[in-house]
Amino acid sequence: MADEDFGFALPAFKPDEALQRARRDLREMGLNERAGTFERAGVAIAKLVVEGGALKASVVKRPSRSSPEWTHKTLSSSAMLRDWTAELKKRLAGWSDRDE
Repeated sequence: MADEDFGFALPAFKPDEALQRARRDLREMGLNERAGTFERAGVAIAKLVVEGGALKASVVKRPSRSSPEWTHKTLSSSAMLRDWTAELKKRLAGWSDRDE
């Protein structure tokens, strides 16, 4: 039964629209966008860039004013974007102001 098609296909992933949606979500989390980087209290937290037919999402391992260490992930579906956004929200909740 897992092999059945059910007669419909998932909607095509549109990275430009997904980027706009992600920007809104990140602003709702309290992040400010500056030159493509999303920051909290002047500390870089995340970056999103359209790359081909996907979004390249980067997030810091730990907030740092000097030189943050980034982890990168390619998001090629709306589900992947939702998961990435939810994970970032959890990280933001876990980081206190002392971490910045």
